Formats: sequence, C-alpha cells, structure tokens
Amino acid sequence: MIANLGYGALVLTLIVSFYGIGAALVGLRKNKPALVDSARNAMLLTFPLLTLSALSIIYLLATNHFEVEYVASVTSRSMPMYLKVTALWGGQSGSLVFWSWLMSAFASAVTLRKWDRDREFLPWVIVVSLITLAFFLALNLFVENPFTRLWALPSGQVIEAMLRPAGGSLYFPSDGRGLNPLLRHPGMIIHPPMLYLGFVSFVIPYAFAMAALITGRTDDRWIRLTRRWTLWAWMFLTLGLVLGGRWAYDVLGWGGYWGWDPVEIAAFMPWLTGTAFLHSVMIQEKRGMLKQWNMVLIILTYALVIFGTFLTRSGVLSSVHAFAQSAIGPLFFAFIGITFIVSISLLMQRWNALKAQNQMTSMLSREALFLLNNLLFLGILVVCFWGVIFPLISELFTGQKVTVGPPFYERANGPLMAGLLLLMAVAPLAAWGRSTYQTLGRAIWKPTVAAAVVLVAVIISGVTNIYAMIGIFLASLVIAVTIHQYWRGIMARRKRDGSNFLAAFTKLMQRDPRRYGGYLVHISMAMLAIGIVGIEMFQTETQGTLSQGESLELGRYTMVYDELAVFNTNDARNVARAVVSVYKDGKPVGELYPRRDFFYDSQQPMTIPGVRSTFADDFYVLLVDWEEISSNSATFKIYHNPLVKWMWVGSWVFIIGTLISAWPEKEKETAPKRSQHRVAAAAD
Repeated sequence: MIANLGYGALVLTLIVSFYGIGAALVGLRKNKPALVDSARNAMLLTFPLLTLSALSIIYLLATNHFEVEYVASVTSRSMPMYLKVTALWGGQSGSLVFWSWLMSAFASAVTLRKWDRDREFLPWVIVVSLITLAFFLALNLFVENPFTRLWALPSGQVIEAMLRPAGGSLYFPSDGRGLNPLLRHPGMIIHPPMLYLGFVSFVIPYAFAMAALITGRTDDRWIRLTRRWTLWAWMFLTLGLVLGGRWAYDVLGWGGYWGWDPVEIAAFMPWLTGTAFLHSVMIQEKRGMLKQWNMVLIILTYALVIFGTFLTRSGVLSSVHAFAQSAIGPLFFAFIGITFIVSISLLMQRWNALKAQNQMTSMLSREALFLLNNLLFLGILVVCFWGVIFPLISELFTGQKVTVGPPFYERANGPLMAGLLLLMAVAPLAAWGRSTYQTLGRAIWKPTVAAAVVLVAVIISGVTNIYAMIGIFLASLVIAVTIHQYWRGIMARRKRDGSNFLAAFTKLMQRDPRRYGGYLVHISMAMLAIGIVGIEMFQTETQGTLSQGESLELGRYTMVYDELAVFNTNDARNVARAVVSVYKDGKPVGELYPRRDFFYDSQQPMTIPGVRSTFADDFYVLLVDWEEISSNSATFKIYHNPLVKWMWVGSWVFIIGTLISAWPEKEKETAPKRSQHRVAAAAD
C-alpha cells in the first residue's frame, strides 16, 4: 500500500510537471497570465507530492519492508534507524528521488519570490526547472523505480516488478543485504546531500540565464537575481567535496583524502566552472563585460551538474561494457546533449546583443586578472574532463581500457593551481579599469615580505622540495594580502569615525559583505592549499607486523603495540580493536585505537584508523591484519601526514566566509534602467 502511494505520487508529480510546462508555454503564447500563474502553482505542487514519495521510501526503509527491492538492497534489521533513513540516498533509485525532491524544493522556493519586476522571466524559469525535474522523474518511473517489489513465481524464481505478475506472490526476504559499510560513516551521511544541494542549486541560475536569453534581457538582472543562489550552490558543492575528502581520509584506509577517482572528478568539474562563473559575473556587474562568457560558463556548469549526477550514482567508468548495457547512461547523455545544443543555439541567437559595453584597457586591471583566473579554471577542467573520458575513448578505438592515474592530474594541474594562488593574491590589489606594475608593486610589497619570512622559516626547518616551497610561499602570500586588505579597511574606518578595532571590523563586514566575505574564502582556500602541500609533498609511511610490546618507528614518532581485542557488537558487527601508544621524540603523546569492523549483513569490512591530529601533522594508524587465535601479533600500517589539519579547519573558515558573502544587500538597480532593457528586449 505504501509503495503504491509513493509510486503514485511520482506519477502524479510527472503529470503535474508536464502540465506546468504546457501551461507556462500556452499562457505566454496567448498572453494569459492566469495560465502562467497556474503553471507556477503546478511547480509549487511538485514539492509536497515528492515529499510524500520520499517519506514513503523512508517509511519502507525504517519498517523493514524487504519485499521492496530497494529496501532489501540498502538496509538490514541490524542497521540503526538513522542509517535506515539516510539509506534514501544510499542507492541509485532512492538518490534520484532525493535529487528530484531537492530540485522541487528549490524550484518552489524561487517561485515564491515577488515577480512584479521580472514577470517576463517567470514562465521560462518554470519551463526550464520543470523540464529538468521531469527528466529525473522519468528516470525513476521508467528505469530506476525505488518501489519495485520482489515476486515469487510458481517456478520458484524471484523477480522484480511493480505490478503482480501472473501467478506470482510477494516475496519477503528474512533480512536485507544492508548498506555498504563505507556508506555508514557520518561523512557519507552528509556528503551526498551536500553535493546534491550544490547540483540542484546551480539549476536555478541556469534557468534564469535561459530566461534572459529567450526574453532578450541582455543586462545583468538575471545575475543579480541569482547571485545568492550561485553562492549557496558553490558553498554546498565545496562542502560536499571537502566532506568526501574527509570520508576518504577516515574510512578508505589509504591515508589520503583525494585519489583523482572519476566520481570525485565528476563533482569537481562543475565546481571549477561555478567558481569561474562567480568571479566573472563581478566583471559583468562592475564593467558590463564578459556577458557572452558568463552565459557559456553557466551552460557548462549545468551540463556538468547533470553529467556529475550521473557519474556519482552510476559507476559507469568502472566498466565500459556495463555502461553500454545500462539504460540510464544513454538517457542521461541524450538529455545533456539536447539541453546543451538548445542552450548554445539560444546563446548564438543573442550573441551580438551580449557584446561588452566596455573594453579592457589594461592587462593588469582586475577584470583582466579575473579573466585569466577563469582561463586557468577552464584549463583544469579540460585536464579533468579528458582524464575522465579517456578510458571510454581508449576502449572505443583500441578495445583496451586505459585508465588515467593521479600522476597525470597532478603534473598537469599543479602549475595551473599555483597560478590560481598567485592570482588570488594579486587580483584583489588591482583596480577596475586600469592598473600598473608600480601601483601593484606598492600594494603587494609588504605582504610579499611577510610571505618571504614564512618561506625562510620553512627552509630553516629543513624543507628542500622546490614545489613545496613555491606552494607554501603562494598560500602565505594569499593570506598576507588578505589580512593586509582587512587591516587597511579597518584602519580607514577607525580614522573616519573613531570606532574601536572590533566595531570597525564589524562595520566593514556590514558595508560590503560580498567583498570581505570573499576575502575570508580566499584565506580558506590558502589554508586548503597548505594542507594539500603538506600531505602531497611530505607524506611518509611504513608497515610492520608486531608482537605485543614491540614498536614501529616513522620519523620522530614511535608506535608501541599494546593489545588487541576481538568482539561482537549488538548491531551485528565483528570488531577487531587494537590499542597502541604513540611517542614523539621519545615522549608519550597519547593512545590510538585503530580497528577493523566486519558487518555480517553485507559481509563487508570497514577500516577505521586511529589518528592523532595537530596543526603540525597527523599520525595515522591502520590495523591491517592480526592473528585471530593467539592475538599476540598484528600488522599495522602507519602514515605521517604533515599539515593536513589545515584542510579541515580551512573548510570551516570557508563556511563563515560564504555565509558572509551571501548576506542580503540592498538592490542598487533603478527602475528607469530596467524599463530601458525591457524596451530593448521588445525591439529584439
């Protein structure tokens, strides 16, 4: 009954979506605002309908309805309730419903705003949003149905079907297969929702961009309307990437956070174009430039969002042949191709109308440096995209699947990322319109001295790797420039009104939250860079089998194996837990408890490291193997990961900076200007 209710809600939502698309188009064509309002109500209705469908899945998961194939595949009786609920996005069909539910929530939220000033955008935003939603709903209904049930035929065969087959009866497994142990980590509970929030949020700016192209609004109104949507999308996507890295660091057991896996890169690519877009829209707002480029970036971001959603759920690149047999793959790529071609066609129609109002007059101006920043982001995108699709291309033309490993990405992207750090330091110091070497030199010499002092300290500490020195210097320069910018603003504010330091800082943030929140984001990115340099350049490791009381050394650290306990838990796990003592320079610094959990329901293990973490380094211990009978010996693998904690702290700084940047600002656009654009649009 509940499965039928959830499935019926999906069917009804698809029908409502098609109605909304049709009503918006007919209302626009026949100039009937009532029909457009009806389409708006249809889009609002999709959210409660999909909420009903999602709640139906959650109910089935929570109450062990193993006759539903999706429930049997991602849950078991031994799983705690919070994992059963989050199993909604633990499998492909459930995650697609979750994606659609988020999409409907965001699209509904957009339609609730006041549209008096931008009425011409409304029908097209509805159409674009509902087409995207309808595509994912169709996938659920016709390809990946989460409400499919298990049926036992008279022959004894068990099949999956939504409707009862002839002679069939419902099949009730005694238990489910359980969620993959790797997905039971808190990071993976939060990581997919953050990624999906970032993905669906980027659909909104794209919808407004298409509305602007269709209606001929060549001003920056669509950008102003979607600025905070873009910031939120970027924040969620960044957090999704960071949480994914933290999950890999805590669970996968290889001592790292990023392996240049195709699924990781799938989420990274729209982040690259989204970040470039956030920078380039400022040029359009300030200087009336890069209108064409911004449209290209948002179209690319939308296409990569759909592509990334596909890759993060399908595992397509694990086997090219599996992709060829998958029904979902061709549908995804057909949708990407159609929407991309239509978007580019609309852009070409408005290409001349989107020409810049001003020209770049200096290669050292802020807009020129921002454009260079964009090109570097696109360079990294090209490297990543090529690396992801190369296995498909190689097998298509040679019959052999050739994968691309981390060295390719690191060598190709390393110089590009160093260039981004340099621009992050220099661009905020450049003026709009025109800058010179002299003005930039006067602005940057003090931060450069501060960064040089840090570099000297690093060299004195024994660092000789030239790439590490360059990375640390550039990250330090970004932080020094940003702090100097804050200092100048605070001092100017204090001189103007005599306020104290804290009050001046607060007023600075209130006056221009977008700028100074962005500076905090720059600091967070520099902190992430320091963490990346530390672990990538200086990670060391060793492995050994120890008897109780024996030790293993790595650099300044010594680890002593104390004891091992093997036991069963109430949630159907077999746990092997070691106790090790850690010493640094011969002094005790604490105990760690690396363990290996074996889940009986899924018949899979999960490795949990023991980690001692400081700003200087992480000491990371893995329990690899042990003697189950005597428990007198165990094999450990240990890593020394310098500076990696800077990454995790930097992510918190990033959240604060983005929240400040997204703080509402007063509208600056005037009514006469909007009227002029409407006249221009009508002329087109």
